[in-house]
Amino acid sequence: MAKKRNANSDEETEGKNYSEAELILKFGLTPINDYQTPLLTEWLGATLPIFTPFEQELFDKKLRDAQNKIRGWNEEDLKIKFIGAILELGHLEDGKGFITVFDKIISATVQGTKLTVRSDFMLAKGLLDLVQTPYFHFQEYKPYKKPSGDSMAQLLEAFLIAQVKNNDNNPLYGLDIMGERWRFVVMEAKNYCISPLYDCTNKEDLMQIIAILRKFRWILETRLFVH
Repeated sequence: MAKKRNANSDEETEGKNYSEAELILKFGLTPINDYQTPLLTEWLGATLPIFTPFEQELFDKKLRDAQNKIRGWNEEDLKIKFIGAILELGHLEDGKGFITVFDKIISATVQGTKLTVRSDFMLAKGLLDLVQTPYFHFQEYKPYKKPSGDSMAQLLEAFLIAQVKNNDNNPLYGLDIMGERWRFVVMEAKNYCISPLYDCTNKEDLMQIIAILRKFRWILETRLFVH
């Protein structure tokens, strides 16, 4: 069910719940299924991080939390108790000229169709809560429970909206998270490529997840962000 915003917040509500297949047909999208597009291959090939003592302590704690508690977390638990810390370890945080925003409704008219979606997390060019150029999105849902929509479809909707808003032909990066299962996604024009699954309760996979997030920060600062 779409969530209405109060009078002091966004007026729009979330739109139609599309499936991934419906978006493919409606907007002429092409899924690339072999994980081998150059951009995704480069992104996933990130070097494992070297942690400070504080980061190592935080990593160890969050790994234990995920291993022991993730089955009981709801959507907000997952976001507050785990994802926020992983984004911090992945260096996806505010910087000069770009912001991080949780739970933001975005919309645009794409090929004559109005799309509106709630992006659970965005990293974007902007100021305070004003989003100007979205670069990175993720969608996440309650673990081990029936989600309220197709998370991959909602991520693709966010990408389609961002393409209209950005109007720059740059690729878009994102994450689809379902409990312990993380998948990275890159979209170029009408083509999108999805990574293999990473299990955030597995130490080696979680290290790689953080490495990939840090690699995106480098991609943002060296290739995507325009002052």
